[in-house]
Amino acid sequence: MSLVSIILTLIVIGILLWLVNSYIPMDGKIKSILNAVVVIAVVLWLLQAFGVLGALNGVHVS
Repeated sequence: MSLVSIILTLIVIGILLWLVNSYIPMDGKIKSILNAVVVIAVVLWLLQAFGVLGALNGVHVS
C-alpha cells in the first residue's frame, strides 16, 4: 500500500467521521464512543499497514 493511498484513506475517514459528528444528531456519550472506536481502528490499521503489527487474520474475538 502506497503512502498516497494511506493518506487519501485517512482523509476520507476523517471527512466521514466529521460528517457523522456534524449532521447526525446523537448523544454526546455515543458520539465520544464512536470517535474512540474509529480512532482505535484507524491506529490498528496504520500499525498493520506499516508492518509494526503483524497480520490480524489470526485474531478472533469470542
